[in-house]
Amino acid sequence: MTSGERFVLVPEGLDGERLDAALARMFGLSRARAAELIGAGQVLVDGHPAAKSDRVLAGSPLSVTLPPPRDAAPNPEPVPGLEIVYEDGDIVVVDKPRGVAAHPTPGWTGPTVLGGLLAAGHAVATSGAAERQGIVHRLDANTTGLMVVAKSEHAYSVLKQAFRDRAVSKTYHALVQGHPDPLRGTIDAPIGRHPSGDGRFAVVADGRGSVTHYDTIEAFRAASLVAIGLETGRTHQIRVHMAAVRHPCCGDLLYGADPVLAARLGLTRQWLHAVSLSFEHPDGSRQVWFDSPYPPDLQHAVDILRAES
Repeated sequence: MTSGERFVLVPEGLDGERLDAALARMFGLSRARAAELIGAGQVLVDGHPAAKSDRVLAGSPLSVTLPPPRDAAPNPEPVPGLEIVYEDGDIVVVDKPRGVAAHPTPGWTGPTVLGGLLAAGHAVATSGAAERQGIVHRLDANTTGLMVVAKSEHAYSVLKQAFRDRAVSKTYHALVQGHPDPLRGTIDAPIGRHPSGDGRFAVVADGRGSVTHYDTIEAFRAASLVAIGLETGRTHQIRVHMAAVRHPCCGDLLYGADPVLAARLGLTRQWLHAVSLSFEHPDGSRQVWFDSPYPPDLQHAVDILRAES
């Protein structure tokens, strides 16, 4: 589909469809891509912005601004600080630094894990969409820690299924504001795009089911260090859920963290780190475990809080 602004009328066969589903069918987009365009304000219905869950009426005029096509393949680009924790013929496990996305996405012009691996001469599986070949799970750009990337097609298939079956053990540590009550608990609340359409996510009634388990490790005067396990893997899930219970990740200004506390702790991003990762090796031979220490900026924040306590 060519880029630029397009004007269409909703056909009779799509009367009553959700806007994102209608766009996907009319323009050959994925539902996720359609939702991104809607959230970015690139879709007008009868001249007005709309939400992805709005229902369209046959004959209604739609204005859709399609961006220029992207080169789907990631560009090999060295990524300073991208540490290879383990590698064999099937997998490569990396410790991802801050400011690095897992793979290219619309609007992201910074470095990626895939680009860094390719630049360093590491082969990855060709399975999956061109821009995320070999990627079986993701971390937010400013979330640090462990990721596994598939190198062989067999590993890609096995690991994707393992993540679907929730057979992969992932533990995150988060420094959150205040003191969760109870100290250990589960947050079960659906997550979808924020109604504002500004790129955030939120707990919304029509969102996708999302379950987060947390357990307080250490309590400080102004914050708590918690271990987190996920049953689901929604975008920004930990950040959204902790903000929803009024304990946002320290430094996470996008989700309501206190900027004064963030500055005092020297944080310029959310305090969130994928600290451990365990799964059955794709060849079926053994269980593998990996751990990652806190990067310097996160350790510095904890050191300040410990010194004050």
